[in-house]
Amino acid sequence: MFDWDDLKPFLAVARHGSTTAAARALGIDQSTVQRRLAELERRIGQPLVQRHPSGYRLTAYGEELLPLAQGVERQVAGLEEKIRLSAREVNGLLRLTCPEPLVARITRSPLLDRLGARHPGLRVEFVTTDHYVDLTQGEADVALRSGDTVDNKLVGRKVGESLWAVYAGRGYVQKHCAPESVQAAAGHDWIALDASMPNHRSTQWLRQAAPNARIVVTSGSVLGMVHSAKANVGLAALPTALGDAEPDLVRLFGPVPELTRIWRILTTRQLRRTPRVASFFEFMVQETATLRPILTG
Repeated sequence: MFDWDDLKPFLAVARHGSTTAAARALGIDQSTVQRRLAELERRIGQPLVQRHPSGYRLTAYGEELLPLAQGVERQVAGLEEKIRLSAREVNGLLRLTCPEPLVARITRSPLLDRLGARHPGLRVEFVTTDHYVDLTQGEADVALRSGDTVDNKLVGRKVGESLWAVYAGRGYVQKHCAPESVQAAAGHDWIALDASMPNHRSTQWLRQAAPNARIVVTSGSVLGMVHSAKANVGLAALPTALGDAEPDLVRLFGPVPELTRIWRILTTRQLRRTPRVASFFEFMVQETATLRPILTG
């Protein structure tokens, strides 16, 4: 018969006693109030108001319907308030994708405790991989990612720099002369990423800087390269955050400028507007001073 908007002129006239005052309260013109009130009466089939010299008064039927209409008004107001509060609530699951080595560094830091203190209803789940997951397909909500980002479907903020250097195990260094440049390292054994990541910057750099490098071990992850380097099987280009943290590894040279990239926090344009992702972005940007050593070492 009618929707909620149809009741507003009726309630405003009942509350203010005239169509002029009702129009002012509703922010519309007087003729619109009169037309919509007349249409409501037509649909109901009975008059709701009567005009008197001093203004408008409700008919007996209007008086009967008034408390019911006021109840609808209260219910709608309660619904709107609930929606507003829900829009500001920060809770639920946030899936954060990042390279596997970052997980331990983040969980050992105070970051998650501080996030929990600020947003107790927000829970972070890590999606770990050395490959880029597709945020636009819902594989994760937010990414901590280094490297060039050309996907215009994603938005983000810079939170640090990704630095890489060349390392070897202490046993390897004791057995071989430690090279101080990539040119001097040409005759050494190398550890590299396997064929599953041909476009990774460390793979491309090694191919260009030392095309004749003798690769003795390939790995599907950066952590695998760390373990191989600690086993003294060869040289490896590694993030300084990982290499410098390993007492069994020696930094031979670097950071390598060609391997330096920006760390970003990324998400989709649609998710960026949701309370949980917006709040997580704000938190991470404010905690950049804590986050940078985790990313860079």
